[in-house]
Amino acid sequence: MTLTGDLFIAGERRSSGQRFRAYDPAKGAEIDDIDFAGASEADVDDACAAAEAAFLPYSTKPLAERAAFLEAIADEIEALGDALVERACRESGLPAARITGERGRTAGQLRLFAREVRDGAWQKLRIDHADPQRTPPKPDLRLRTVAVGPVAVFGASNFPLAFSTAGGDTASALAAGCPVVVKGHPAHPGTSELIATAIGRAVERTGMPKGVFSLVNITSNDVAGKLVSDPRIQAVGFTGSRAGGEALMKIAAARPRPIPVYAEMSAINPVILMPHALKARGDALAKAYVGSMAMGAGQFCTNPGLVLGLAGPELDAFSQAAAEALSRQAAQVMLTDGIHKAFEAGKEKLAASPYVEKVAEGAEPAGPTQGRAALFTVAGKDFLADPVHLHEVFGVSSVLVRCADLDELKSVLTELEGQLTATIQVDEGDYADSKALIPVLERTVGRILANGWPTGVEVAHSMVHGGPYPATSDGRTTSVGTLAIERFVRPVAYQDLPEALLPDALREGGQGGVLSRIDGAWTL
Repeated sequence: MTLTGDLFIAGERRSSGQRFRAYDPAKGAEIDDIDFAGASEADVDDACAAAEAAFLPYSTKPLAERAAFLEAIADEIEALGDALVERACRESGLPAARITGERGRTAGQLRLFAREVRDGAWQKLRIDHADPQRTPPKPDLRLRTVAVGPVAVFGASNFPLAFSTAGGDTASALAAGCPVVVKGHPAHPGTSELIATAIGRAVERTGMPKGVFSLVNITSNDVAGKLVSDPRIQAVGFTGSRAGGEALMKIAAARPRPIPVYAEMSAINPVILMPHALKARGDALAKAYVGSMAMGAGQFCTNPGLVLGLAGPELDAFSQAAAEALSRQAAQVMLTDGIHKAFEAGKEKLAASPYVEKVAEGAEPAGPTQGRAALFTVAGKDFLADPVHLHEVFGVSSVLVRCADLDELKSVLTELEGQLTATIQVDEGDYADSKALIPVLERTVGRILANGWPTGVEVAHSMVHGGPYPATSDGRTTSVGTLAIERFVRPVAYQDLPEALLPDALREGGQGGVLSRIDGAWTL
């Protein structure tokens, strides 16, 4: 299909006087085939007004219709075919295999949320029947969750499909019954337009209110702030930098009626090399470690940016093997010129620390936005002496921490900021010592892995892609998996309402096989 560069507001395409171009990171130059419209404050106001108008009609649709809408979006995204893959590759510098896999994940999570909507357990239905004979009389109480209202979603740079226009935040908000206004990421505007077209077709196919979805490309921080401060927006989903997430949180908190910002921001995702595992398979671990940190040019929020082990011959051998593997690592195209510059600046800050030693670098870059891999090391006693060691460097960069003993290793873990993941490389002989670390990690991370690598997030019912601050703004939530729907619903209790006024799902026998709690007992 032919791109127009227009905004997509409630099913209508709209031009704008503000124009910008996409960027091809592999060539280090603008893509000059089309100019894209940048949204004004008036455009944002119209999108929010349309979302508000659509809220009650959409949120009160039968669950089966809402589920069918999500499935229709998945179908329409797949129907875009090669054009979507080609455009996303051109705008991101990512290979076709990666984008193809991401398209499958995007469609898959939409269908997963469709099944979750139909299942209905996320409504948390509860009924406590009245007892007029009790003193004082017990009222009839019934509870369900309802959609919070229109949601603003900020697309991510590193996942042009799975965390952007129709990504996890959008899918979970629509599943909850919330219209969505997406702030498209300027790194992939053509990709976003293609996805918006697919969503628009799904809206038409399933008869949803047009305001259920809008896409606004915003190039101004002030206009982006207006989206978050608009009184009709009731929650925000964001994936990006810590600075960006914190800026949105301040705007949301300063509103006359503050709203939650669910921001996934910054993590260095520690990997712990336990002694027996390191001794038994240190060389294999080193190669796998470099493979994980180099995946996707290191542009994953779950990238292993920190590795901890006990100082000694085994850790020295691991470091040497990792250095050798890294030295052969080709420089890779990064998503944008800005991300590439931030990566280089982050490495320079690490290298400038008096406590840090550079262990190895990858191959020299051959292109304008290619990032050169780097591995650093620091002693455990020095790690916490300089805050620069705690900061995420978004790219193929990692720090190896040499701890004197398990107590020092535990101290380092205790002092870490909140993280998305922690990984333990462990053999049976390490179980006793590792078990003592689990409570420490539970306070610090959202997901604990054993004998794997944190890159790669399974979209499943049990997944947690979140963690204490600053990994996310609210460590009680996840942005991946079906629990993500809980960010965009809230509980409402109904006391002594006549049967005729109750929602269907809370009437006697109206649960329809949905897991419910009736007079304290869970039942189907």
